[in-house]
Amino acid sequence: MALLSATIPIEEIIAGGGGESRGTQRFRRALAALGWLKTTFTVEKRINGVPRESQSHEVDHVRDYEGGRRIALEIEWNNKDPFYDRDLENYKRLHADGAISVGVIVTRGASLQGNMRSLVRRFMDDRGIDDLSALVEWGYQPTPRQKAAIEQRIERSKGALGFRDVFVDKFVSDKFGEATTHWRKLEDRVHRGVGNPCPLLLIGLPASIVSFSEGKAALREVEAADEEAEGEG
Repeated sequence: MALLSATIPIEEIIAGGGGESRGTQRFRRALAALGWLKTTFTVEKRINGVPRESQSHEVDHVRDYEGGRRIALEIEWNNKDPFYDRDLENYKRLHADGAISVGVIVTRGASLQGNMRSLVRRFMDDRGIDDLSALVEWGYQPTPRQKAAIEQRIERSKGALGFRDVFVDKFVSDKFGEATTHWRKLEDRVHRGVGNPCPLLLIGLPASIVSFSEGKAALREVEAADEEAEGEG
C-alpha cells in the first residue's frame, strides 16, 4: 500500500536540492510505519570461539515475516549509479549468510526516466515560465554555473532554441542524467549477475507517479521540510 499510494509532485522535482526527495522521505516514513525498519547486520567470524573478523551491512528497510523469512529493501531514487553495486553486493553477502531471503530495490522506472524531459517541459508550459526569475518562485535557485550555461547556450543558438528548451535539457541532464540511478542501469547490473544468487524484486517507479495537481501547496511542503532540516542542523 505504501508504494501504491506514493506520488511525487512535479514541484518537488523542480525545487528539490541535493538531498533526498520529499517523495522518497514520505515513502520511507510509510514503510517505517509498516514495520520496515533500518537494520545493521553484523556478520562475525570466530575461531575456537574467539572473534577474528566482522563485517557490518546497513540496510535502510528490513522486515521479518513468518517462517524466518526476512526481506531487505533499498530506495534508489536519485543517487550515483554505483550505489546499485553496493546494494546488490550487500544483498548477495547477506543472503549467503542466511540473513535475508529476498532483496528489493525501488528506483526510477524506464518510463519515468524516459519521460523526465517531457514532464519538466509540461511544468514549464503549464506555468508559462520563460526565464530563470520565474522559476525562483517555484523553489529553483540556479548556481552561477547553471545560469551561465543556460544563457550561453541560448546565445549560441542565435534564437533557434528558446529558454524552455534549453532549461529542460540542462536541468534533466544535470539532475537525472545517465550516471544516476534509473532502471536501465540497474537492469544492466542484474543481467551481468551482480547480486546473484540472492533472489531480487526490482521495482521501477513509472512516469504516472508524478502529479501536477498540488501547485504551491507542494512547494510549501518543500520549504517547511528545508526549514526543519536547517533547525535540526
